[in-house]
Amino acid sequence: MEAKQQIDEAMKQIIQLQDEIGKVIVGQKQVVEQLIWSVIAGGHVLLEGIPGLGKTMLVRTLSDVLSLQFSRIQFTPDLMPADITGTTLIDFGVQGITSQRFGKGPIFGNLVLADEINRATPKTQSALLEAMQEGTVTAGGESYALPKPFFVLATQNPIEQEGTYPLPEAQLDRFLLKIGIEYPNRDELKEIVRRTTGMKAPQAQVVMSGEQLQALQALAKQIVISEEMLDAAVSITMRTHRHEEDAPQEVKQFVRYGAGPRALQSLVAISRVRALSQGRAHVSWNDLITVAAPVLRHRIGLSYEAQAQGIAGDDVVASVISSLEKDRR
Repeated sequence: MEAKQQIDEAMKQIIQLQDEIGKVIVGQKQVVEQLIWSVIAGGHVLLEGIPGLGKTMLVRTLSDVLSLQFSRIQFTPDLMPADITGTTLIDFGVQGITSQRFGKGPIFGNLVLADEINRATPKTQSALLEAMQEGTVTAGGESYALPKPFFVLATQNPIEQEGTYPLPEAQLDRFLLKIGIEYPNRDELKEIVRRTTGMKAPQAQVVMSGEQLQALQALAKQIVISEEMLDAAVSITMRTHRHEEDAPQEVKQFVRYGAGPRALQSLVAISRVRALSQGRAHVSWNDLITVAAPVLRHRIGLSYEAQAQGIAGDDVVASVISSLEKDRR
């Protein structure tokens, strides 16, 4: 009974988070929902969308409702790794006595917005790897722990590719979800103008603290996934590989490489959070297929033929789900 009450309370908190963010962000309900999933699962997110769709405002609002320290890094070609992580500084004291101290960079925040991450050089992009994976920064032979909770929310522009450096597969795999932000419809555009050009801009209120968020994260890990659903998650992951016997024809024709073990871990973790947000103590088939696209779309390598024909990662994931649903009938 106590577990059921905890799950019900968690569901209410998640709904409250969505509602509070909705006071500032117009539309984008699916984006907000998926962003909250990733935060509760404790992972990083890659946000993709054209400029001006409110990606920065979305991340800042999320930090406000969670009462987390917000930090922004604007990636440019001349940005250096030390500009992100920090550097060793020399202090000149009295009588010429000097001492060294570490000056922390903007990576030392709870919610870090890596804006236009594909504009920085690979050397600078790689500075995020240790922070994202290990939760630490190494400088001058010393390791410094990042604050907890810690999330990197990176953005990139899918249209303008001149002067950009595409993220390598190893770095893409470290993002729990890749979320696409769509252009608003007519009604949403009108509402955006009403909210942003008036005398007073809407403000989101704090919904929970960092400690409460960590408690929510711990509860999500207790959501049960049955052997049947775990096998289904494995099948979804395996069928993204072209050499898998049960892989659909679209995978065999258009995929160069499929999703790895980290994809399966992410699929299970996000499915648990999705089940929690629905007020359930167990993962269902519907959870798995709902979260499959944002979990897998950036972990599938497409062939040149696929790109020429306009085949996207979501199309491949849809074919995988369709093939599995036929087998389940």
